[in-house]
Amino acid sequence: MLRGARTLSTACSVARRASLARNLRKFPLQAKPHIPSTRSLASAAQAQAPTHTPTPESSQSPVRTQDLPIVSNDAKQVAVGWDTRTWSKFHNIWLRDHCRCPKCFHAITKQRLLNTFEIPRDIAPLTVAAKPDGLEVTWNTSDAHISLYPWSWLRFNSYDPPSSSFAPSPSITDDGKPEKVLWGAKIQQSPPTVTYEQVMEEGDAGLYKWLENVDKFGFSFVTGVPPTPEATEELSERIGFIRETQYGKFWDFTSDLAKGDTAYTTLALGAHTDNTYFTDPCGLQLFHLLSHTGGTGGSTLLVDGFYVASLLKSLHPEAYHLLSTVPVPAHAAGEPSALYQPSPVRGYPVLGHVGGSSFSSGTGGSSTFGGESGKEGEGELVQVRWNNDDRSVMSHLEPAVVEKWYDAIRLWNKALTSPDSQYWVQLTPGTAVVVDNHRVLHGRSAFTGKRRMCGAYIGVDEYRSKLAVLRERFASDPVLEATKDIPESVVAGRSVWHTAL
Repeated sequence: MLRGARTLSTACSVARRASLARNLRKFPLQAKPHIPSTRSLASAAQAQAPTHTPTPESSQSPVRTQDLPIVSNDAKQVAVGWDTRTWSKFHNIWLRDHCRCPKCFHAITKQRLLNTFEIPRDIAPLTVAAKPDGLEVTWNTSDAHISLYPWSWLRFNSYDPPSSSFAPSPSITDDGKPEKVLWGAKIQQSPPTVTYEQVMEEGDAGLYKWLENVDKFGFSFVTGVPPTPEATEELSERIGFIRETQYGKFWDFTSDLAKGDTAYTTLALGAHTDNTYFTDPCGLQLFHLLSHTGGTGGSTLLVDGFYVASLLKSLHPEAYHLLSTVPVPAHAAGEPSALYQPSPVRGYPVLGHVGGSSFSSGTGGSSTFGGESGKEGEGELVQVRWNNDDRSVMSHLEPAVVEKWYDAIRLWNKALTSPDSQYWVQLTPGTAVVVDNHRVLHGRSAFTGKRRMCGAYIGVDEYRSKLAVLRERFASDPVLEATKDIPESVVAGRSVWHTAL
């Protein structure tokens, strides 16, 4: 199973973020035992004792206030004991760099004022104290600068151990958001859907539900859309700026080959993602069938690429490894005025991951978005890039890999075309669908007659920004809930402790 995801068949319900807020404020004890070394902290036995004797390495003894974490420090780190067995350690320079006081962080612009490069390498606390609002650190600087770090913020941003060790609910990912639901053909029984009226209402609650559907399932229908290009374009712009490409800004097209692309024909299209020839493929793609006269066919195909990848990883890990490491070049060359290739031209792997120690662009013969592919802990699958029709020459394959790579894409195609993976739907005027182009593959069956389709691309950053703003309004964030009463936290409508900052 992919990290941060679950299959539809096992998903009963997704706990709302309000539940996360309650759990996090209680500091759930779900992390694996993590006892700090005797050099950096008092021992666990000392932490449990009602009184403490300072160790030579500590500037002060651990402090326990009723219902507050234990804190201790040495010359390099500050440790926070959420309980006697669960600790987080933070380097002194990291803490000083992340001070959010008005002198160090601009409360309105939400930008750093502190000059990171003027922080002394030997920065250390004079004192550390557990306060009701958070960890208070007085630094050994000439002005004895005081920094406060809210407990919920420290817990969320823990890196030693990672915050994922504190996951308060199996239905919540370590970034505090509902996990993605993987789906196959059975999604047709209850596909994610909202109405046009809900999305267009001024309160934005319907828009939030729409984008949450997309984030969770990778797609969502919108019903009751007026079957006009104008209404569809307005619907698209509810999410963000429309991304203009070689196909124009907002599309309104038929099968007349007005553009040099198979989409402008009556031919069938296999499951694919768009823009594999772009360095940064579009984030969302919205379609709306305006009319279909004088013929039949043209059913829309949707496939959850993350679901198919999870099957491949479980059943054929070597094939998954190749699809995660071998870059695939692509092109868009149907227009004489344009020739698109990604940068670098060798392209990117079919399955892109983020995580591990680096973020690779796929320039080598064995690359990935990050981490070590094919191994446990390789990182999170974040992008599927697959359009066999747009694939360029695989001239960079090593001889020993050629047949293995073709075997891998054959297994990938077999999983994509399995009836268990495919969701077919006959779109009708009035129903639009938006898909996450980094996750859900789409296609269509061949058709006859005149079929008029309109739609748009929307950048992934515009989509993520809109969703993040809506979550601020409609979802309970554990860090924001816990810090809202701290003085000078919320300025110009946004907290300086926002988890995105």
